[in-house]
Amino acid sequence: MQRTPTPLTLGWEAARANAVPALIIQAIMLALLIGYYTSNSISSAFLQLAAFKHRHGLLFVVAASITAGALIPELFLILFFQRGRPKLRNLRNLFFTIPVWGFDGTLVDLLYRGEAAWLGDVVTLPVVAAKICVDQFAYNPFFAAPFGVLTYEWKNSGVSMRPVHDLFTWQHYRDKIVPTLLATWAVWIPLMAIIYSLPLALQFPLFGLALSFWVLLLTYMTNRFAGKIEADAPLALATTESR
Repeated sequence: MQRTPTPLTLGWEAARANAVPALIIQAIMLALLIGYYTSNSISSAFLQLAAFKHRHGLLFVVAASITAGALIPELFLILFFQRGRPKLRNLRNLFFTIPVWGFDGTLVDLLYRGEAAWLGDVVTLPVVAAKICVDQFAYNPFFAAPFGVLTYEWKNSGVSMRPVHDLFTWQHYRDKIVPTLLATWAVWIPLMAIIYSLPLALQFPLFGLALSFWVLLLTYMTNRFAGKIEADAPLALATTESR
């Protein structure tokens, strides 16, 4: 008789299934961080990006979030699982993901600016550690993870209101939010250490680099909850859905 997986087991499954891509994106971001502090050319490119974000403000934030959270994951699905052939379902997916990630990216940018105003825009160990704690142990468990799971469950259920009704129950939090948090922390705590080790002007652009991976991980978790993919399925399968 097959045993029901525990929240800890589900979180471990997701972290294990996504370990290689997680290590790759962490390595890329660590290399960029080191490059910023050691290479004049990389530092100059980053500063130009920061200036571009400053000039375009909210427009940059929304466009970057939509590109990283909606367009790139959908393009990944088309190229690797649809043999380069767009389908109507891709357009339906984008109608859902574009406003979701545009909104989410705006909140993340506000979070980073709020932390800088509250804790300081300096790169020291106490400040970086404090920002990680606020981000991962306050913002994430009380908003980011519940919001992410809710929106994708809402989409997977055919825009049913049941996920909204379940959102405020302990069983839902224990069975779905807790494993999502465990998988998230394994990826995002190292990433946040890297992001918060940069000046405020560069934190959101670097966050955008990691957002595409987070969307794939979140989709993996919500599709696992819905029974659409196997426990040992690789990350790439997180973007597929039964129709």
